[in-house]
Amino acid sequence: MSRARAAIILAAGQGTRMKSELPKVLHQVGGRAMLDWAIATAQGVGAARVVVVVGTHSPAVGEHVAKRLGAESVAIQDPPLGTAHAVRAAEQALAGFDGDVVVTYADAPFVPAERIEALFNLRADKGGLAVLGFEAADPTGYGRLILSADGALDRIVEQRDANEAERAVKLSNSGVLCADAKTLFQLLAQVRNDNAKGEYYLTDVVALGRAAGHKTHVLTGPESDTLGVNSKVELAEAEAQFQQRMRRAAMEAGVTLIDPASVFFSYDTVIESDVTIEPNVYFGLGVKVAKGARIKAYCHIDGAEIGPGSNVGPFARLRPGTKLGPNVKIGNFVEVKNATFGAKAQASHLTYVGDADVGARANLGCGTITCNYDGFSKFRTTIGEDVFIGSDTALVAPVTVGDRAYTGTGSVITKDVPPGALGVARARQTNIEGWADKNRAAKQKPKP
Repeated sequence: MSRARAAIILAAGQGTRMKSELPKVLHQVGGRAMLDWAIATAQGVGAARVVVVVGTHSPAVGEHVAKRLGAESVAIQDPPLGTAHAVRAAEQALAGFDGDVVVTYADAPFVPAERIEALFNLRADKGGLAVLGFEAADPTGYGRLILSADGALDRIVEQRDANEAERAVKLSNSGVLCADAKTLFQLLAQVRNDNAKGEYYLTDVVALGRAAGHKTHVLTGPESDTLGVNSKVELAEAEAQFQQRMRRAAMEAGVTLIDPASVFFSYDTVIESDVTIEPNVYFGLGVKVAKGARIKAYCHIDGAEIGPGSNVGPFARLRPGTKLGPNVKIGNFVEVKNATFGAKAQASHLTYVGDADVGARANLGCGTITCNYDGFSKFRTTIGEDVFIGSDTALVAPVTVGDRAYTGTGSVITKDVPPGALGVARARQTNIEGWADKNRAAKQKPKP
């Protein structure tokens, strides 16, 4: 990078078509708020300053930005008078900044960093202003990029203000624009609102810049990169596009997806090669799956790390803080939370393991429960190496079962079990001879 970079992210739209109390730009795609997608892209291209323009109608957006970037990164547009007016709201936050700035949108989560990088590079190579465009299959509703005879960008015309010939143009405006910061704000000061909507259009800076002698350029990319989200229908479409990309990327990296359409990823999911994922698996945030693991059908996994060669499911739930070592087996209807499993440990069925450390090669029998919560505080259970936990054992934390120890089936373990010992905590069985036969005869006796 030869010049400093900054980004202005427009996030002040009302978002009324979402019909939601949650601000539009805080709705998630792939487990990440759309606004955070835009912020991550800006940071990914080396923007030293990121300013987010918000509206007074959505204080939650400003709070989100302040928490993520600091209060100095929040610029307020009040009242909303168009995109040019919104960008001008960021001028004070960028006071003294000497470099190039890109304008992006918080409701367009898929503009890739490499496209923004190319836009910065185009401006660096040729000067002037650079706009990201695309060939629209149906350009209705988009601003049109009108080129001059020499191939330069002459002007941008909004749909409402376009004539018949201009509406026939398919080269469309994404809204993403890159310029020298000083030049951009000088041009914005000249924008007028004499148009069909009575708003100050950011797009007008192209014609103003050209008239002032600045060069104007277009960088084209796929229409799918600039997908905007304005409704729950479009949000679902964006999610579907994201999932399709993630599934394809996983398979191209050597992951086997038996039924790709039924597997759902988050933006930060990491799956290594030679992993097999069966149908109907959901990965929440913070999941890492190591080489050679198998995730069986109908598993819900978030915040978990799964070691190489491990086998999870079917119908398993791994919650945040779960860390499985190599070749661990977590079977059907097992829930694990904030717990570690050593190599080759297993909990094969109908078990809850929360706030625990399970040693290598330990075997947790059917119905094992770590009783980790007393209604006020959480406590930890430690299960050593080569331990055998008998079926239907309740381990009342804090408690430790030492290496090589056993617990008897049906026990409620409230005290530590020493290494190599057998812990049994259940009432002695009593048999009452003949009771069942007498009871049956009494029940079957005819009523008078």
